[in-house]
Parts: sequence; C-alpha cells; structure tokens
Amino acid sequence: MIVAESLEVWLRGPLPAIPPLFQPVAHALLQAREEVTALLADFPADLLWERPAGVASVGFHLQHLIGVLSRLFTYARAETLTPEQLQALRAEGQPTSATATELVGQFSEQVDKALEQLRLTPQDTATEPRRVGRAQLPSTVLGLLFHAAEHTQRHVGQLLVTARVLQAASTSDR
Repeated sequence: MIVAESLEVWLRGPLPAIPPLFQPVAHALLQAREEVTALLADFPADLLWERPAGVASVGFHLQHLIGVLSRLFTYARAETLTPEQLQALRAEGQPTSATATELVGQFSEQVDKALEQLRLTPQDTATEPRRVGRAQLPSTVLGLLFHAAEHTQRHVGQLLVTARVLQAASTSDR
C-alpha cells in the first residue's frame, strides 16, 4: 500500500477549492515547500550565506523564492509592486540576521498566500492580459501563475543542490 505523503504532491490528487486549471501551480508550490522544509530543517546558520564556486547562496534562494512569489502574484492581480516589494527585491542576496528556519517560514507563508489567491482566482480570467514590471511587458494571468510555479521549482532545485554541497563539505571538514 502506498502512503499518500510519500507521493509527490501532484500524485496525491486534486487540492480542495483550487480551480482545476490552477492545480499544477498549487501542486508545484506545495512540492517546493515540502522539499525546502525537509532539507533545511537543521541547516547550519554559518552556511546560509556561503557561495560555493560562486553560485547563489541558500539565503539568496530563500529570499528570492519569497519575493518572486509575492511579485508575480501581485502582477497576476493586475496590481503594481509596493515600495516594500521593491525594497525586498533590492535586498535579495544581502545577508540578514534571519535564520534558515525563519526564511523557510516566510517562504511557507508566501506559499499559503499564493494558494489563497489561486482559490480566489476564477478560471475564466486565465487568459486576461497582465502587464509585468516597469516596462509593462505583456503576459496573462495564467502566464504569471505558471511562471511563478516553474521559477519556484527552478530555484528550489538550485537551492537543494547548493545546500547539499555545503552540508557535505561541512561534514568532510570535521
């Protein structure tokens, strides 16, 4: 017998109250949260801002995951970014006193906000045009939501590899 929690999120079935068209977005975000939470549960504070071989730090990826979800879902609502969002964007990659646990918690909260927005987004708005950034580049509601999911997955993959490399190197140094 297969235990549902051992399956990837997309194989566990539809998520309640999420419109069918947006299920893949929700599945991807929940999968990302599960993987990040599991890997970084006991992540050493001294490794959070390390950049092995010059790649982005685990701290940067966490900040970016939080920020990109906030920004893309804002554009999907046809809103402009707030001064706070713009400040957070400028600060991405700059070390802070936040721990990995705190940043993972903030990411989890952002996923919750995204899921709530998905629940409230009517499917028939999926192809409505949306503008992105200062240049007002063209997209759609679905384009933004899909990009939020795939961009999150891309950074989670990079974060997972970086975290494992750092942890392995740290263990071998002992």
